[in-house]
Amino acid sequence: MRINDRLLILASNVVIVIGIALGVFGIVRGGSLFIAVGTAGMAFTARHKRKFEFYFPLFIAVALFALAIALPRGR
Repeated sequence: MRINDRLLILASNVVIVIGIALGVFGIVRGGSLFIAVGTAGMAFTARHKRKFEFYFPLFIAVALFALAIALPRGR
């Protein structure tokens, strides 16, 4: 089954909202990971456009994922 852009945008938005909610409630590492995955999903919807619209959000998602992994653990 092929995932179309509309479904990918919807799923990415839901994942980003979950990430923001996790961050608000104190689960910063998990929230950052969810936001990174959602941002990568949004970047993949721009894969047919110019290269900048695809690679820049994808770079931000990878950087955010790396930052989330590098965050110190809580208590």
